Amino acid sequence: MRLLRFHEPAALRAARRNRKEIVAAQLSRRELIKLGLVTGAGSLVFEHGLSQWASGVAYGAQPSTSPPTRPFIEPLTLPPVRRPSARLAGPPPSIRPLAGEGRTRPHQAFQRFPDKFVFPPTVLYETHQRAGSVRVSPDLPDQTIWGFEGITPGPTYHARYGEQILVRNFNDLPPPEQNGGFGIPEVSTHLHNLHNPSESDGFPCDFFASGHFYDHHYPNVLAGFSSTHQPDGDLNESLSTLWYHDHRVEFTAQNVYKGLAGFYLLFNDHDTGNETTGFRLPGVPGSDFFDPIAFDVPLLLGDRVFDPDTGLLFFDLFNLDGILGDKFLVNGTIQPFFEVEPRRYRFRVLNGGPSRWYQLFLTDRGSQPEIPYFQISNDGNLLRQPLPVTSISLAVAERSDIIIDFRELAGKTLFLENRLEQFDGRGPTGRTLPAGAGNFLLQFRVKGSPVPDDSADPRTQRFYDLPDATQPVALTRNFRFELGNGQWQINGRLMDSSCADVRLRIRQNSAEHWVFDNNSAGWMHPIHVHLEEFQILSRNGLPPSEVDRSRKDVVGLGHNETVKAFFQFRDWLGPYPMHCHNVVHEDHAMMLRWDIDETGDDNADP
Repeated sequence: MRLLRFHEPAALRAARRNRKEIVAAQLSRRELIKLGLVTGAGSLVFEHGLSQWASGVAYGAQPSTSPPTRPFIEPLTLPPVRRPSARLAGPPPSIRPLAGEGRTRPHQAFQRFPDKFVFPPTVLYETHQRAGSVRVSPDLPDQTIWGFEGITPGPTYHARYGEQILVRNFNDLPPPEQNGGFGIPEVSTHLHNLHNPSESDGFPCDFFASGHFYDHHYPNVLAGFSSTHQPDGDLNESLSTLWYHDHRVEFTAQNVYKGLAGFYLLFNDHDTGNETTGFRLPGVPGSDFFDPIAFDVPLLLGDRVFDPDTGLLFFDLFNLDGILGDKFLVNGTIQPFFEVEPRRYRFRVLNGGPSRWYQLFLTDRGSQPEIPYFQISNDGNLLRQPLPVTSISLAVAERSDIIIDFRELAGKTLFLENRLEQFDGRGPTGRTLPAGAGNFLLQFRVKGSPVPDDSADPRTQRFYDLPDATQPVALTRNFRFELGNGQWQINGRLMDSSCADVRLRIRQNSAEHWVFDNNSAGWMHPIHVHLEEFQILSRNGLPPSEVDRSRKDVVGLGHNETVKAFFQFRDWLGPYPMHCHNVVHEDHAMMLRWDIDETGDDNADP
């Protein structure tokens, strides 16, 4: 294959090659500072030909550095649905950690609630994280990625409330010297944001090396089952669109960029995956629960950079603000097309990062620059009712389920276009680009012949109510997200690489207000809190928008913004993290550990 290339200055090419060698050495940011490659103020040292173009855009100063690729010539890939395993390789599951297992703590659900959670679970899965070869574009060589079962996105899980599962996760990644230039073969898989026990959450320091495995227990239970809403939890806490990804401390960005992510879809008697029952959201199931659901489509968005010399995926550790790619992938393919029927579809849209924010419009690139559709969720949570919109906004790790009705668009060609202007990893400028001036991510080719559609009209649908957020709180805690001494900090401190520093302790079965304050001037931060969803009470002192009147697990903190949120902490004990989900910021090290225990503390400024 002969790669087409943009003209590239010789100095930039030399800088890029030098930086690739350092990235391949698997250095953390702390090690870069110790070696004198990054200053204490966070700037790249302009020595030894490293870079005079450390702009944070791709890895050069030019608008595009990846080889050119043709859009909309490859079909959209839909990840397969994972099917349960009849038995697991290795020893039988155990409540306590097994020999050869990365887990260090017992499964607390079976110890604390033996009448509710029967061991072992009847639904078992086995997954293998390993290298694989994938095609992202016919204009680029095949890429070696790391993925669950060697594909990216990994297989989609279908799960039901009230049906617990156990996933045995094998690390079959290659040794460090065979990482292809970046990534570390130590993993901790986070299921974002299931109401999970701490030992199965994917805590950043629960990572384990190649040749070992880890048993994750996913109870698929509603929050409050042991406290506020006994015995089955609060139906209004129901989740729908979740995702799983690597969370290894200091290397999350590299490992997720390399492909370690996938969808986890959670159903109940209301959100059923069948458009003839419950809420009647678009979806026609297959012959059984583990078949793909027609017209219910997960879309994982990600932007990447490819080396102009080799055409291979490249990760630049020296984009300290965050990495912006110049190639846009949907479900692992650069600018694919998708043939759709003239009927309603449910799309589960996920911003997989690493650092870009999106504002997504539906357009025909002609007379209809803003075709309306419906937003039905915010993060993993259905809204109280569908909202008619002309665009949705997504910070990194945010999700939004949308319904697009193609019935009046039969025979047309449409596009999903990102019009949010962003030049570097600090965050978007706030400017919405005019139609046609943005990034075209996905092409829809609408067929012409009518087909059956039993889904409900979104204008008539109603979903869950919001849980009560007016109850008394035990404490208000304040969190400042800021830049200090060139490091990403929370309240003036970094996450320690051992995860041993417990910054706050929360009393189990209590409610709190948390105030998120972005003091980092020109940077924006998507903040993710594990375990519990929250409700936004105010943004800069004003009530939340109609879209934000929901349950959230990520809050996008804009420039100099302050957000106040309501939390309840229930059911499980142990350590969990909070962090910026611009994964470059997370690794460098805008994250802290908090614990749930039976006493808590009164530390208002952790």
